[in-house]
Amino acid sequence: MSKSERLFALLTLLRSKRYAVTAAQLAEVMMVSERTIYRDIQSLILSGVPIAGEAGVGYVLQAGSHLPPLMFNEQEMVALELGMRMVRAWSDPELASASNTASQKILSVLPDHLKRQLESFPILVPDYHIQSKTAEHSQLLRHATDAMQKICIDYVAENGAVTSRVLQPLGQIFWGKVWTMIAWCELRNAYRHFRIDRIQHLSILPEYFTIGPEKSLPHYIAQYVPPES
Repeated sequence: MSKSERLFALLTLLRSKRYAVTAAQLAEVMMVSERTIYRDIQSLILSGVPIAGEAGVGYVLQAGSHLPPLMFNEQEMVALELGMRMVRAWSDPELASASNTASQKILSVLPDHLKRQLESFPILVPDYHIQSKTAEHSQLLRHATDAMQKICIDYVAENGAVTSRVLQPLGQIFWGKVWTMIAWCELRNAYRHFRIDRIQHLSILPEYFTIGPEKSLPHYIAQYVPPES
């Protein structure tokens, strides 16, 4: 990697963080020495990039700073387009629409050779899911989760039994085939997960809930989802 490529990668990494990152952390991610990070930080500062911080404490881009727009290489653009096609196919109607407009905005500023490459992109993601009841429920769940509002569902269990539950929705996980809702069940007073395609009816209640260190999606994942080996 040339120095200019390394500086751009370092700037991109700093832009992705909301908090100060130490030179050691930056060096580990970029697979260079801390000495190189110190030199590169100084080069960025001298070129006018508003970086705050110091050695031993960490570095962060100053709030409110204005930087030039990001540029993507061909592989990154292909990855973005594939991701947006998957969002259009497997999320909900609102996110699908947002993904479509985002894709159009990106295409509008690409050079012709990249436009042609993406227009003939040989990976198809059929969007049968978007108009389904599952997608509709997923959209309502996303709204309830963002607003931290309780929900009531009628749910068909694997054995065919139908139950009604009042839940505090904490998030959704996509397993490549089905969406699962993670929630705090008020009946069981514990975490429970529900396949969204087995929800018969869902309504958002006018009651709110709070999350905390021992009731949140990250806490659930830390306890129940095994880490990758």
